[in-house]
Amino acid sequence: MTMVVAMWCRHKGDDIIGINNQLPWSIPSDGKKFLDVVEGQNVVLGRKTYESLPQKTVGESKLFVFTTQSGYELYDYKNQHIVCSQKELADLLEEDEDLYVAGGAEIYQLFMDGKEKLKPHIIVDCVYEGDLLGKVGVMVNIKSVIETMSKKYKKITPDYCLDNVASAIWVRKGEFIEQSVLKRIICILEREAVLR
Repeated sequence: MTMVVAMWCRHKGDDIIGINNQLPWSIPSDGKKFLDVVEGQNVVLGRKTYESLPQKTVGESKLFVFTTQSGYELYDYKNQHIVCSQKELADLLEEDEDLYVAGGAEIYQLFMDGKEKLKPHIIVDCVYEGDLLGKVGVMVNIKSVIETMSKKYKKITPDYCLDNVASAIWVRKGEFIEQSVLKRIICILEREAVLR
């Protein structure tokens, strides 16, 4: 069974995840946590999020880039694929391959509301509690995604706090969750964190 994991970092109080297509904070430990969680996994992300990645790669992960731009150029055609729909993505995944949803806002919305098979089973909800860098420009938030999470998921861990980011795991209500996936993520979140 494919386990789908969504992971984001949002600003406390307003659920902002970006300003002008960039993260409005700089927290190396949060970036490392993200990379550790998705390392070696199948990762789906939108074109803008893909373009924001240094070197357009995430270690040994296989990337699926959502875009409708024909002729879009990828960095690595061996480990990266263009997809235009959830059906196309599902066809490319093996039955037992897990999938990690890495944003941006439209991609999170698509997976929270889209095909049942590809709705996240696990959400790694990271909440930044500090100040935003720059407050001018196009702000992107995931308020509707957080509303869906609050209604259809339940929080199963305490907050793992590190460098002004509180991370917690939420799971879909009434769903079986693969324990090995859950344990691996919890081990990563626990590193150097203080429980709250």
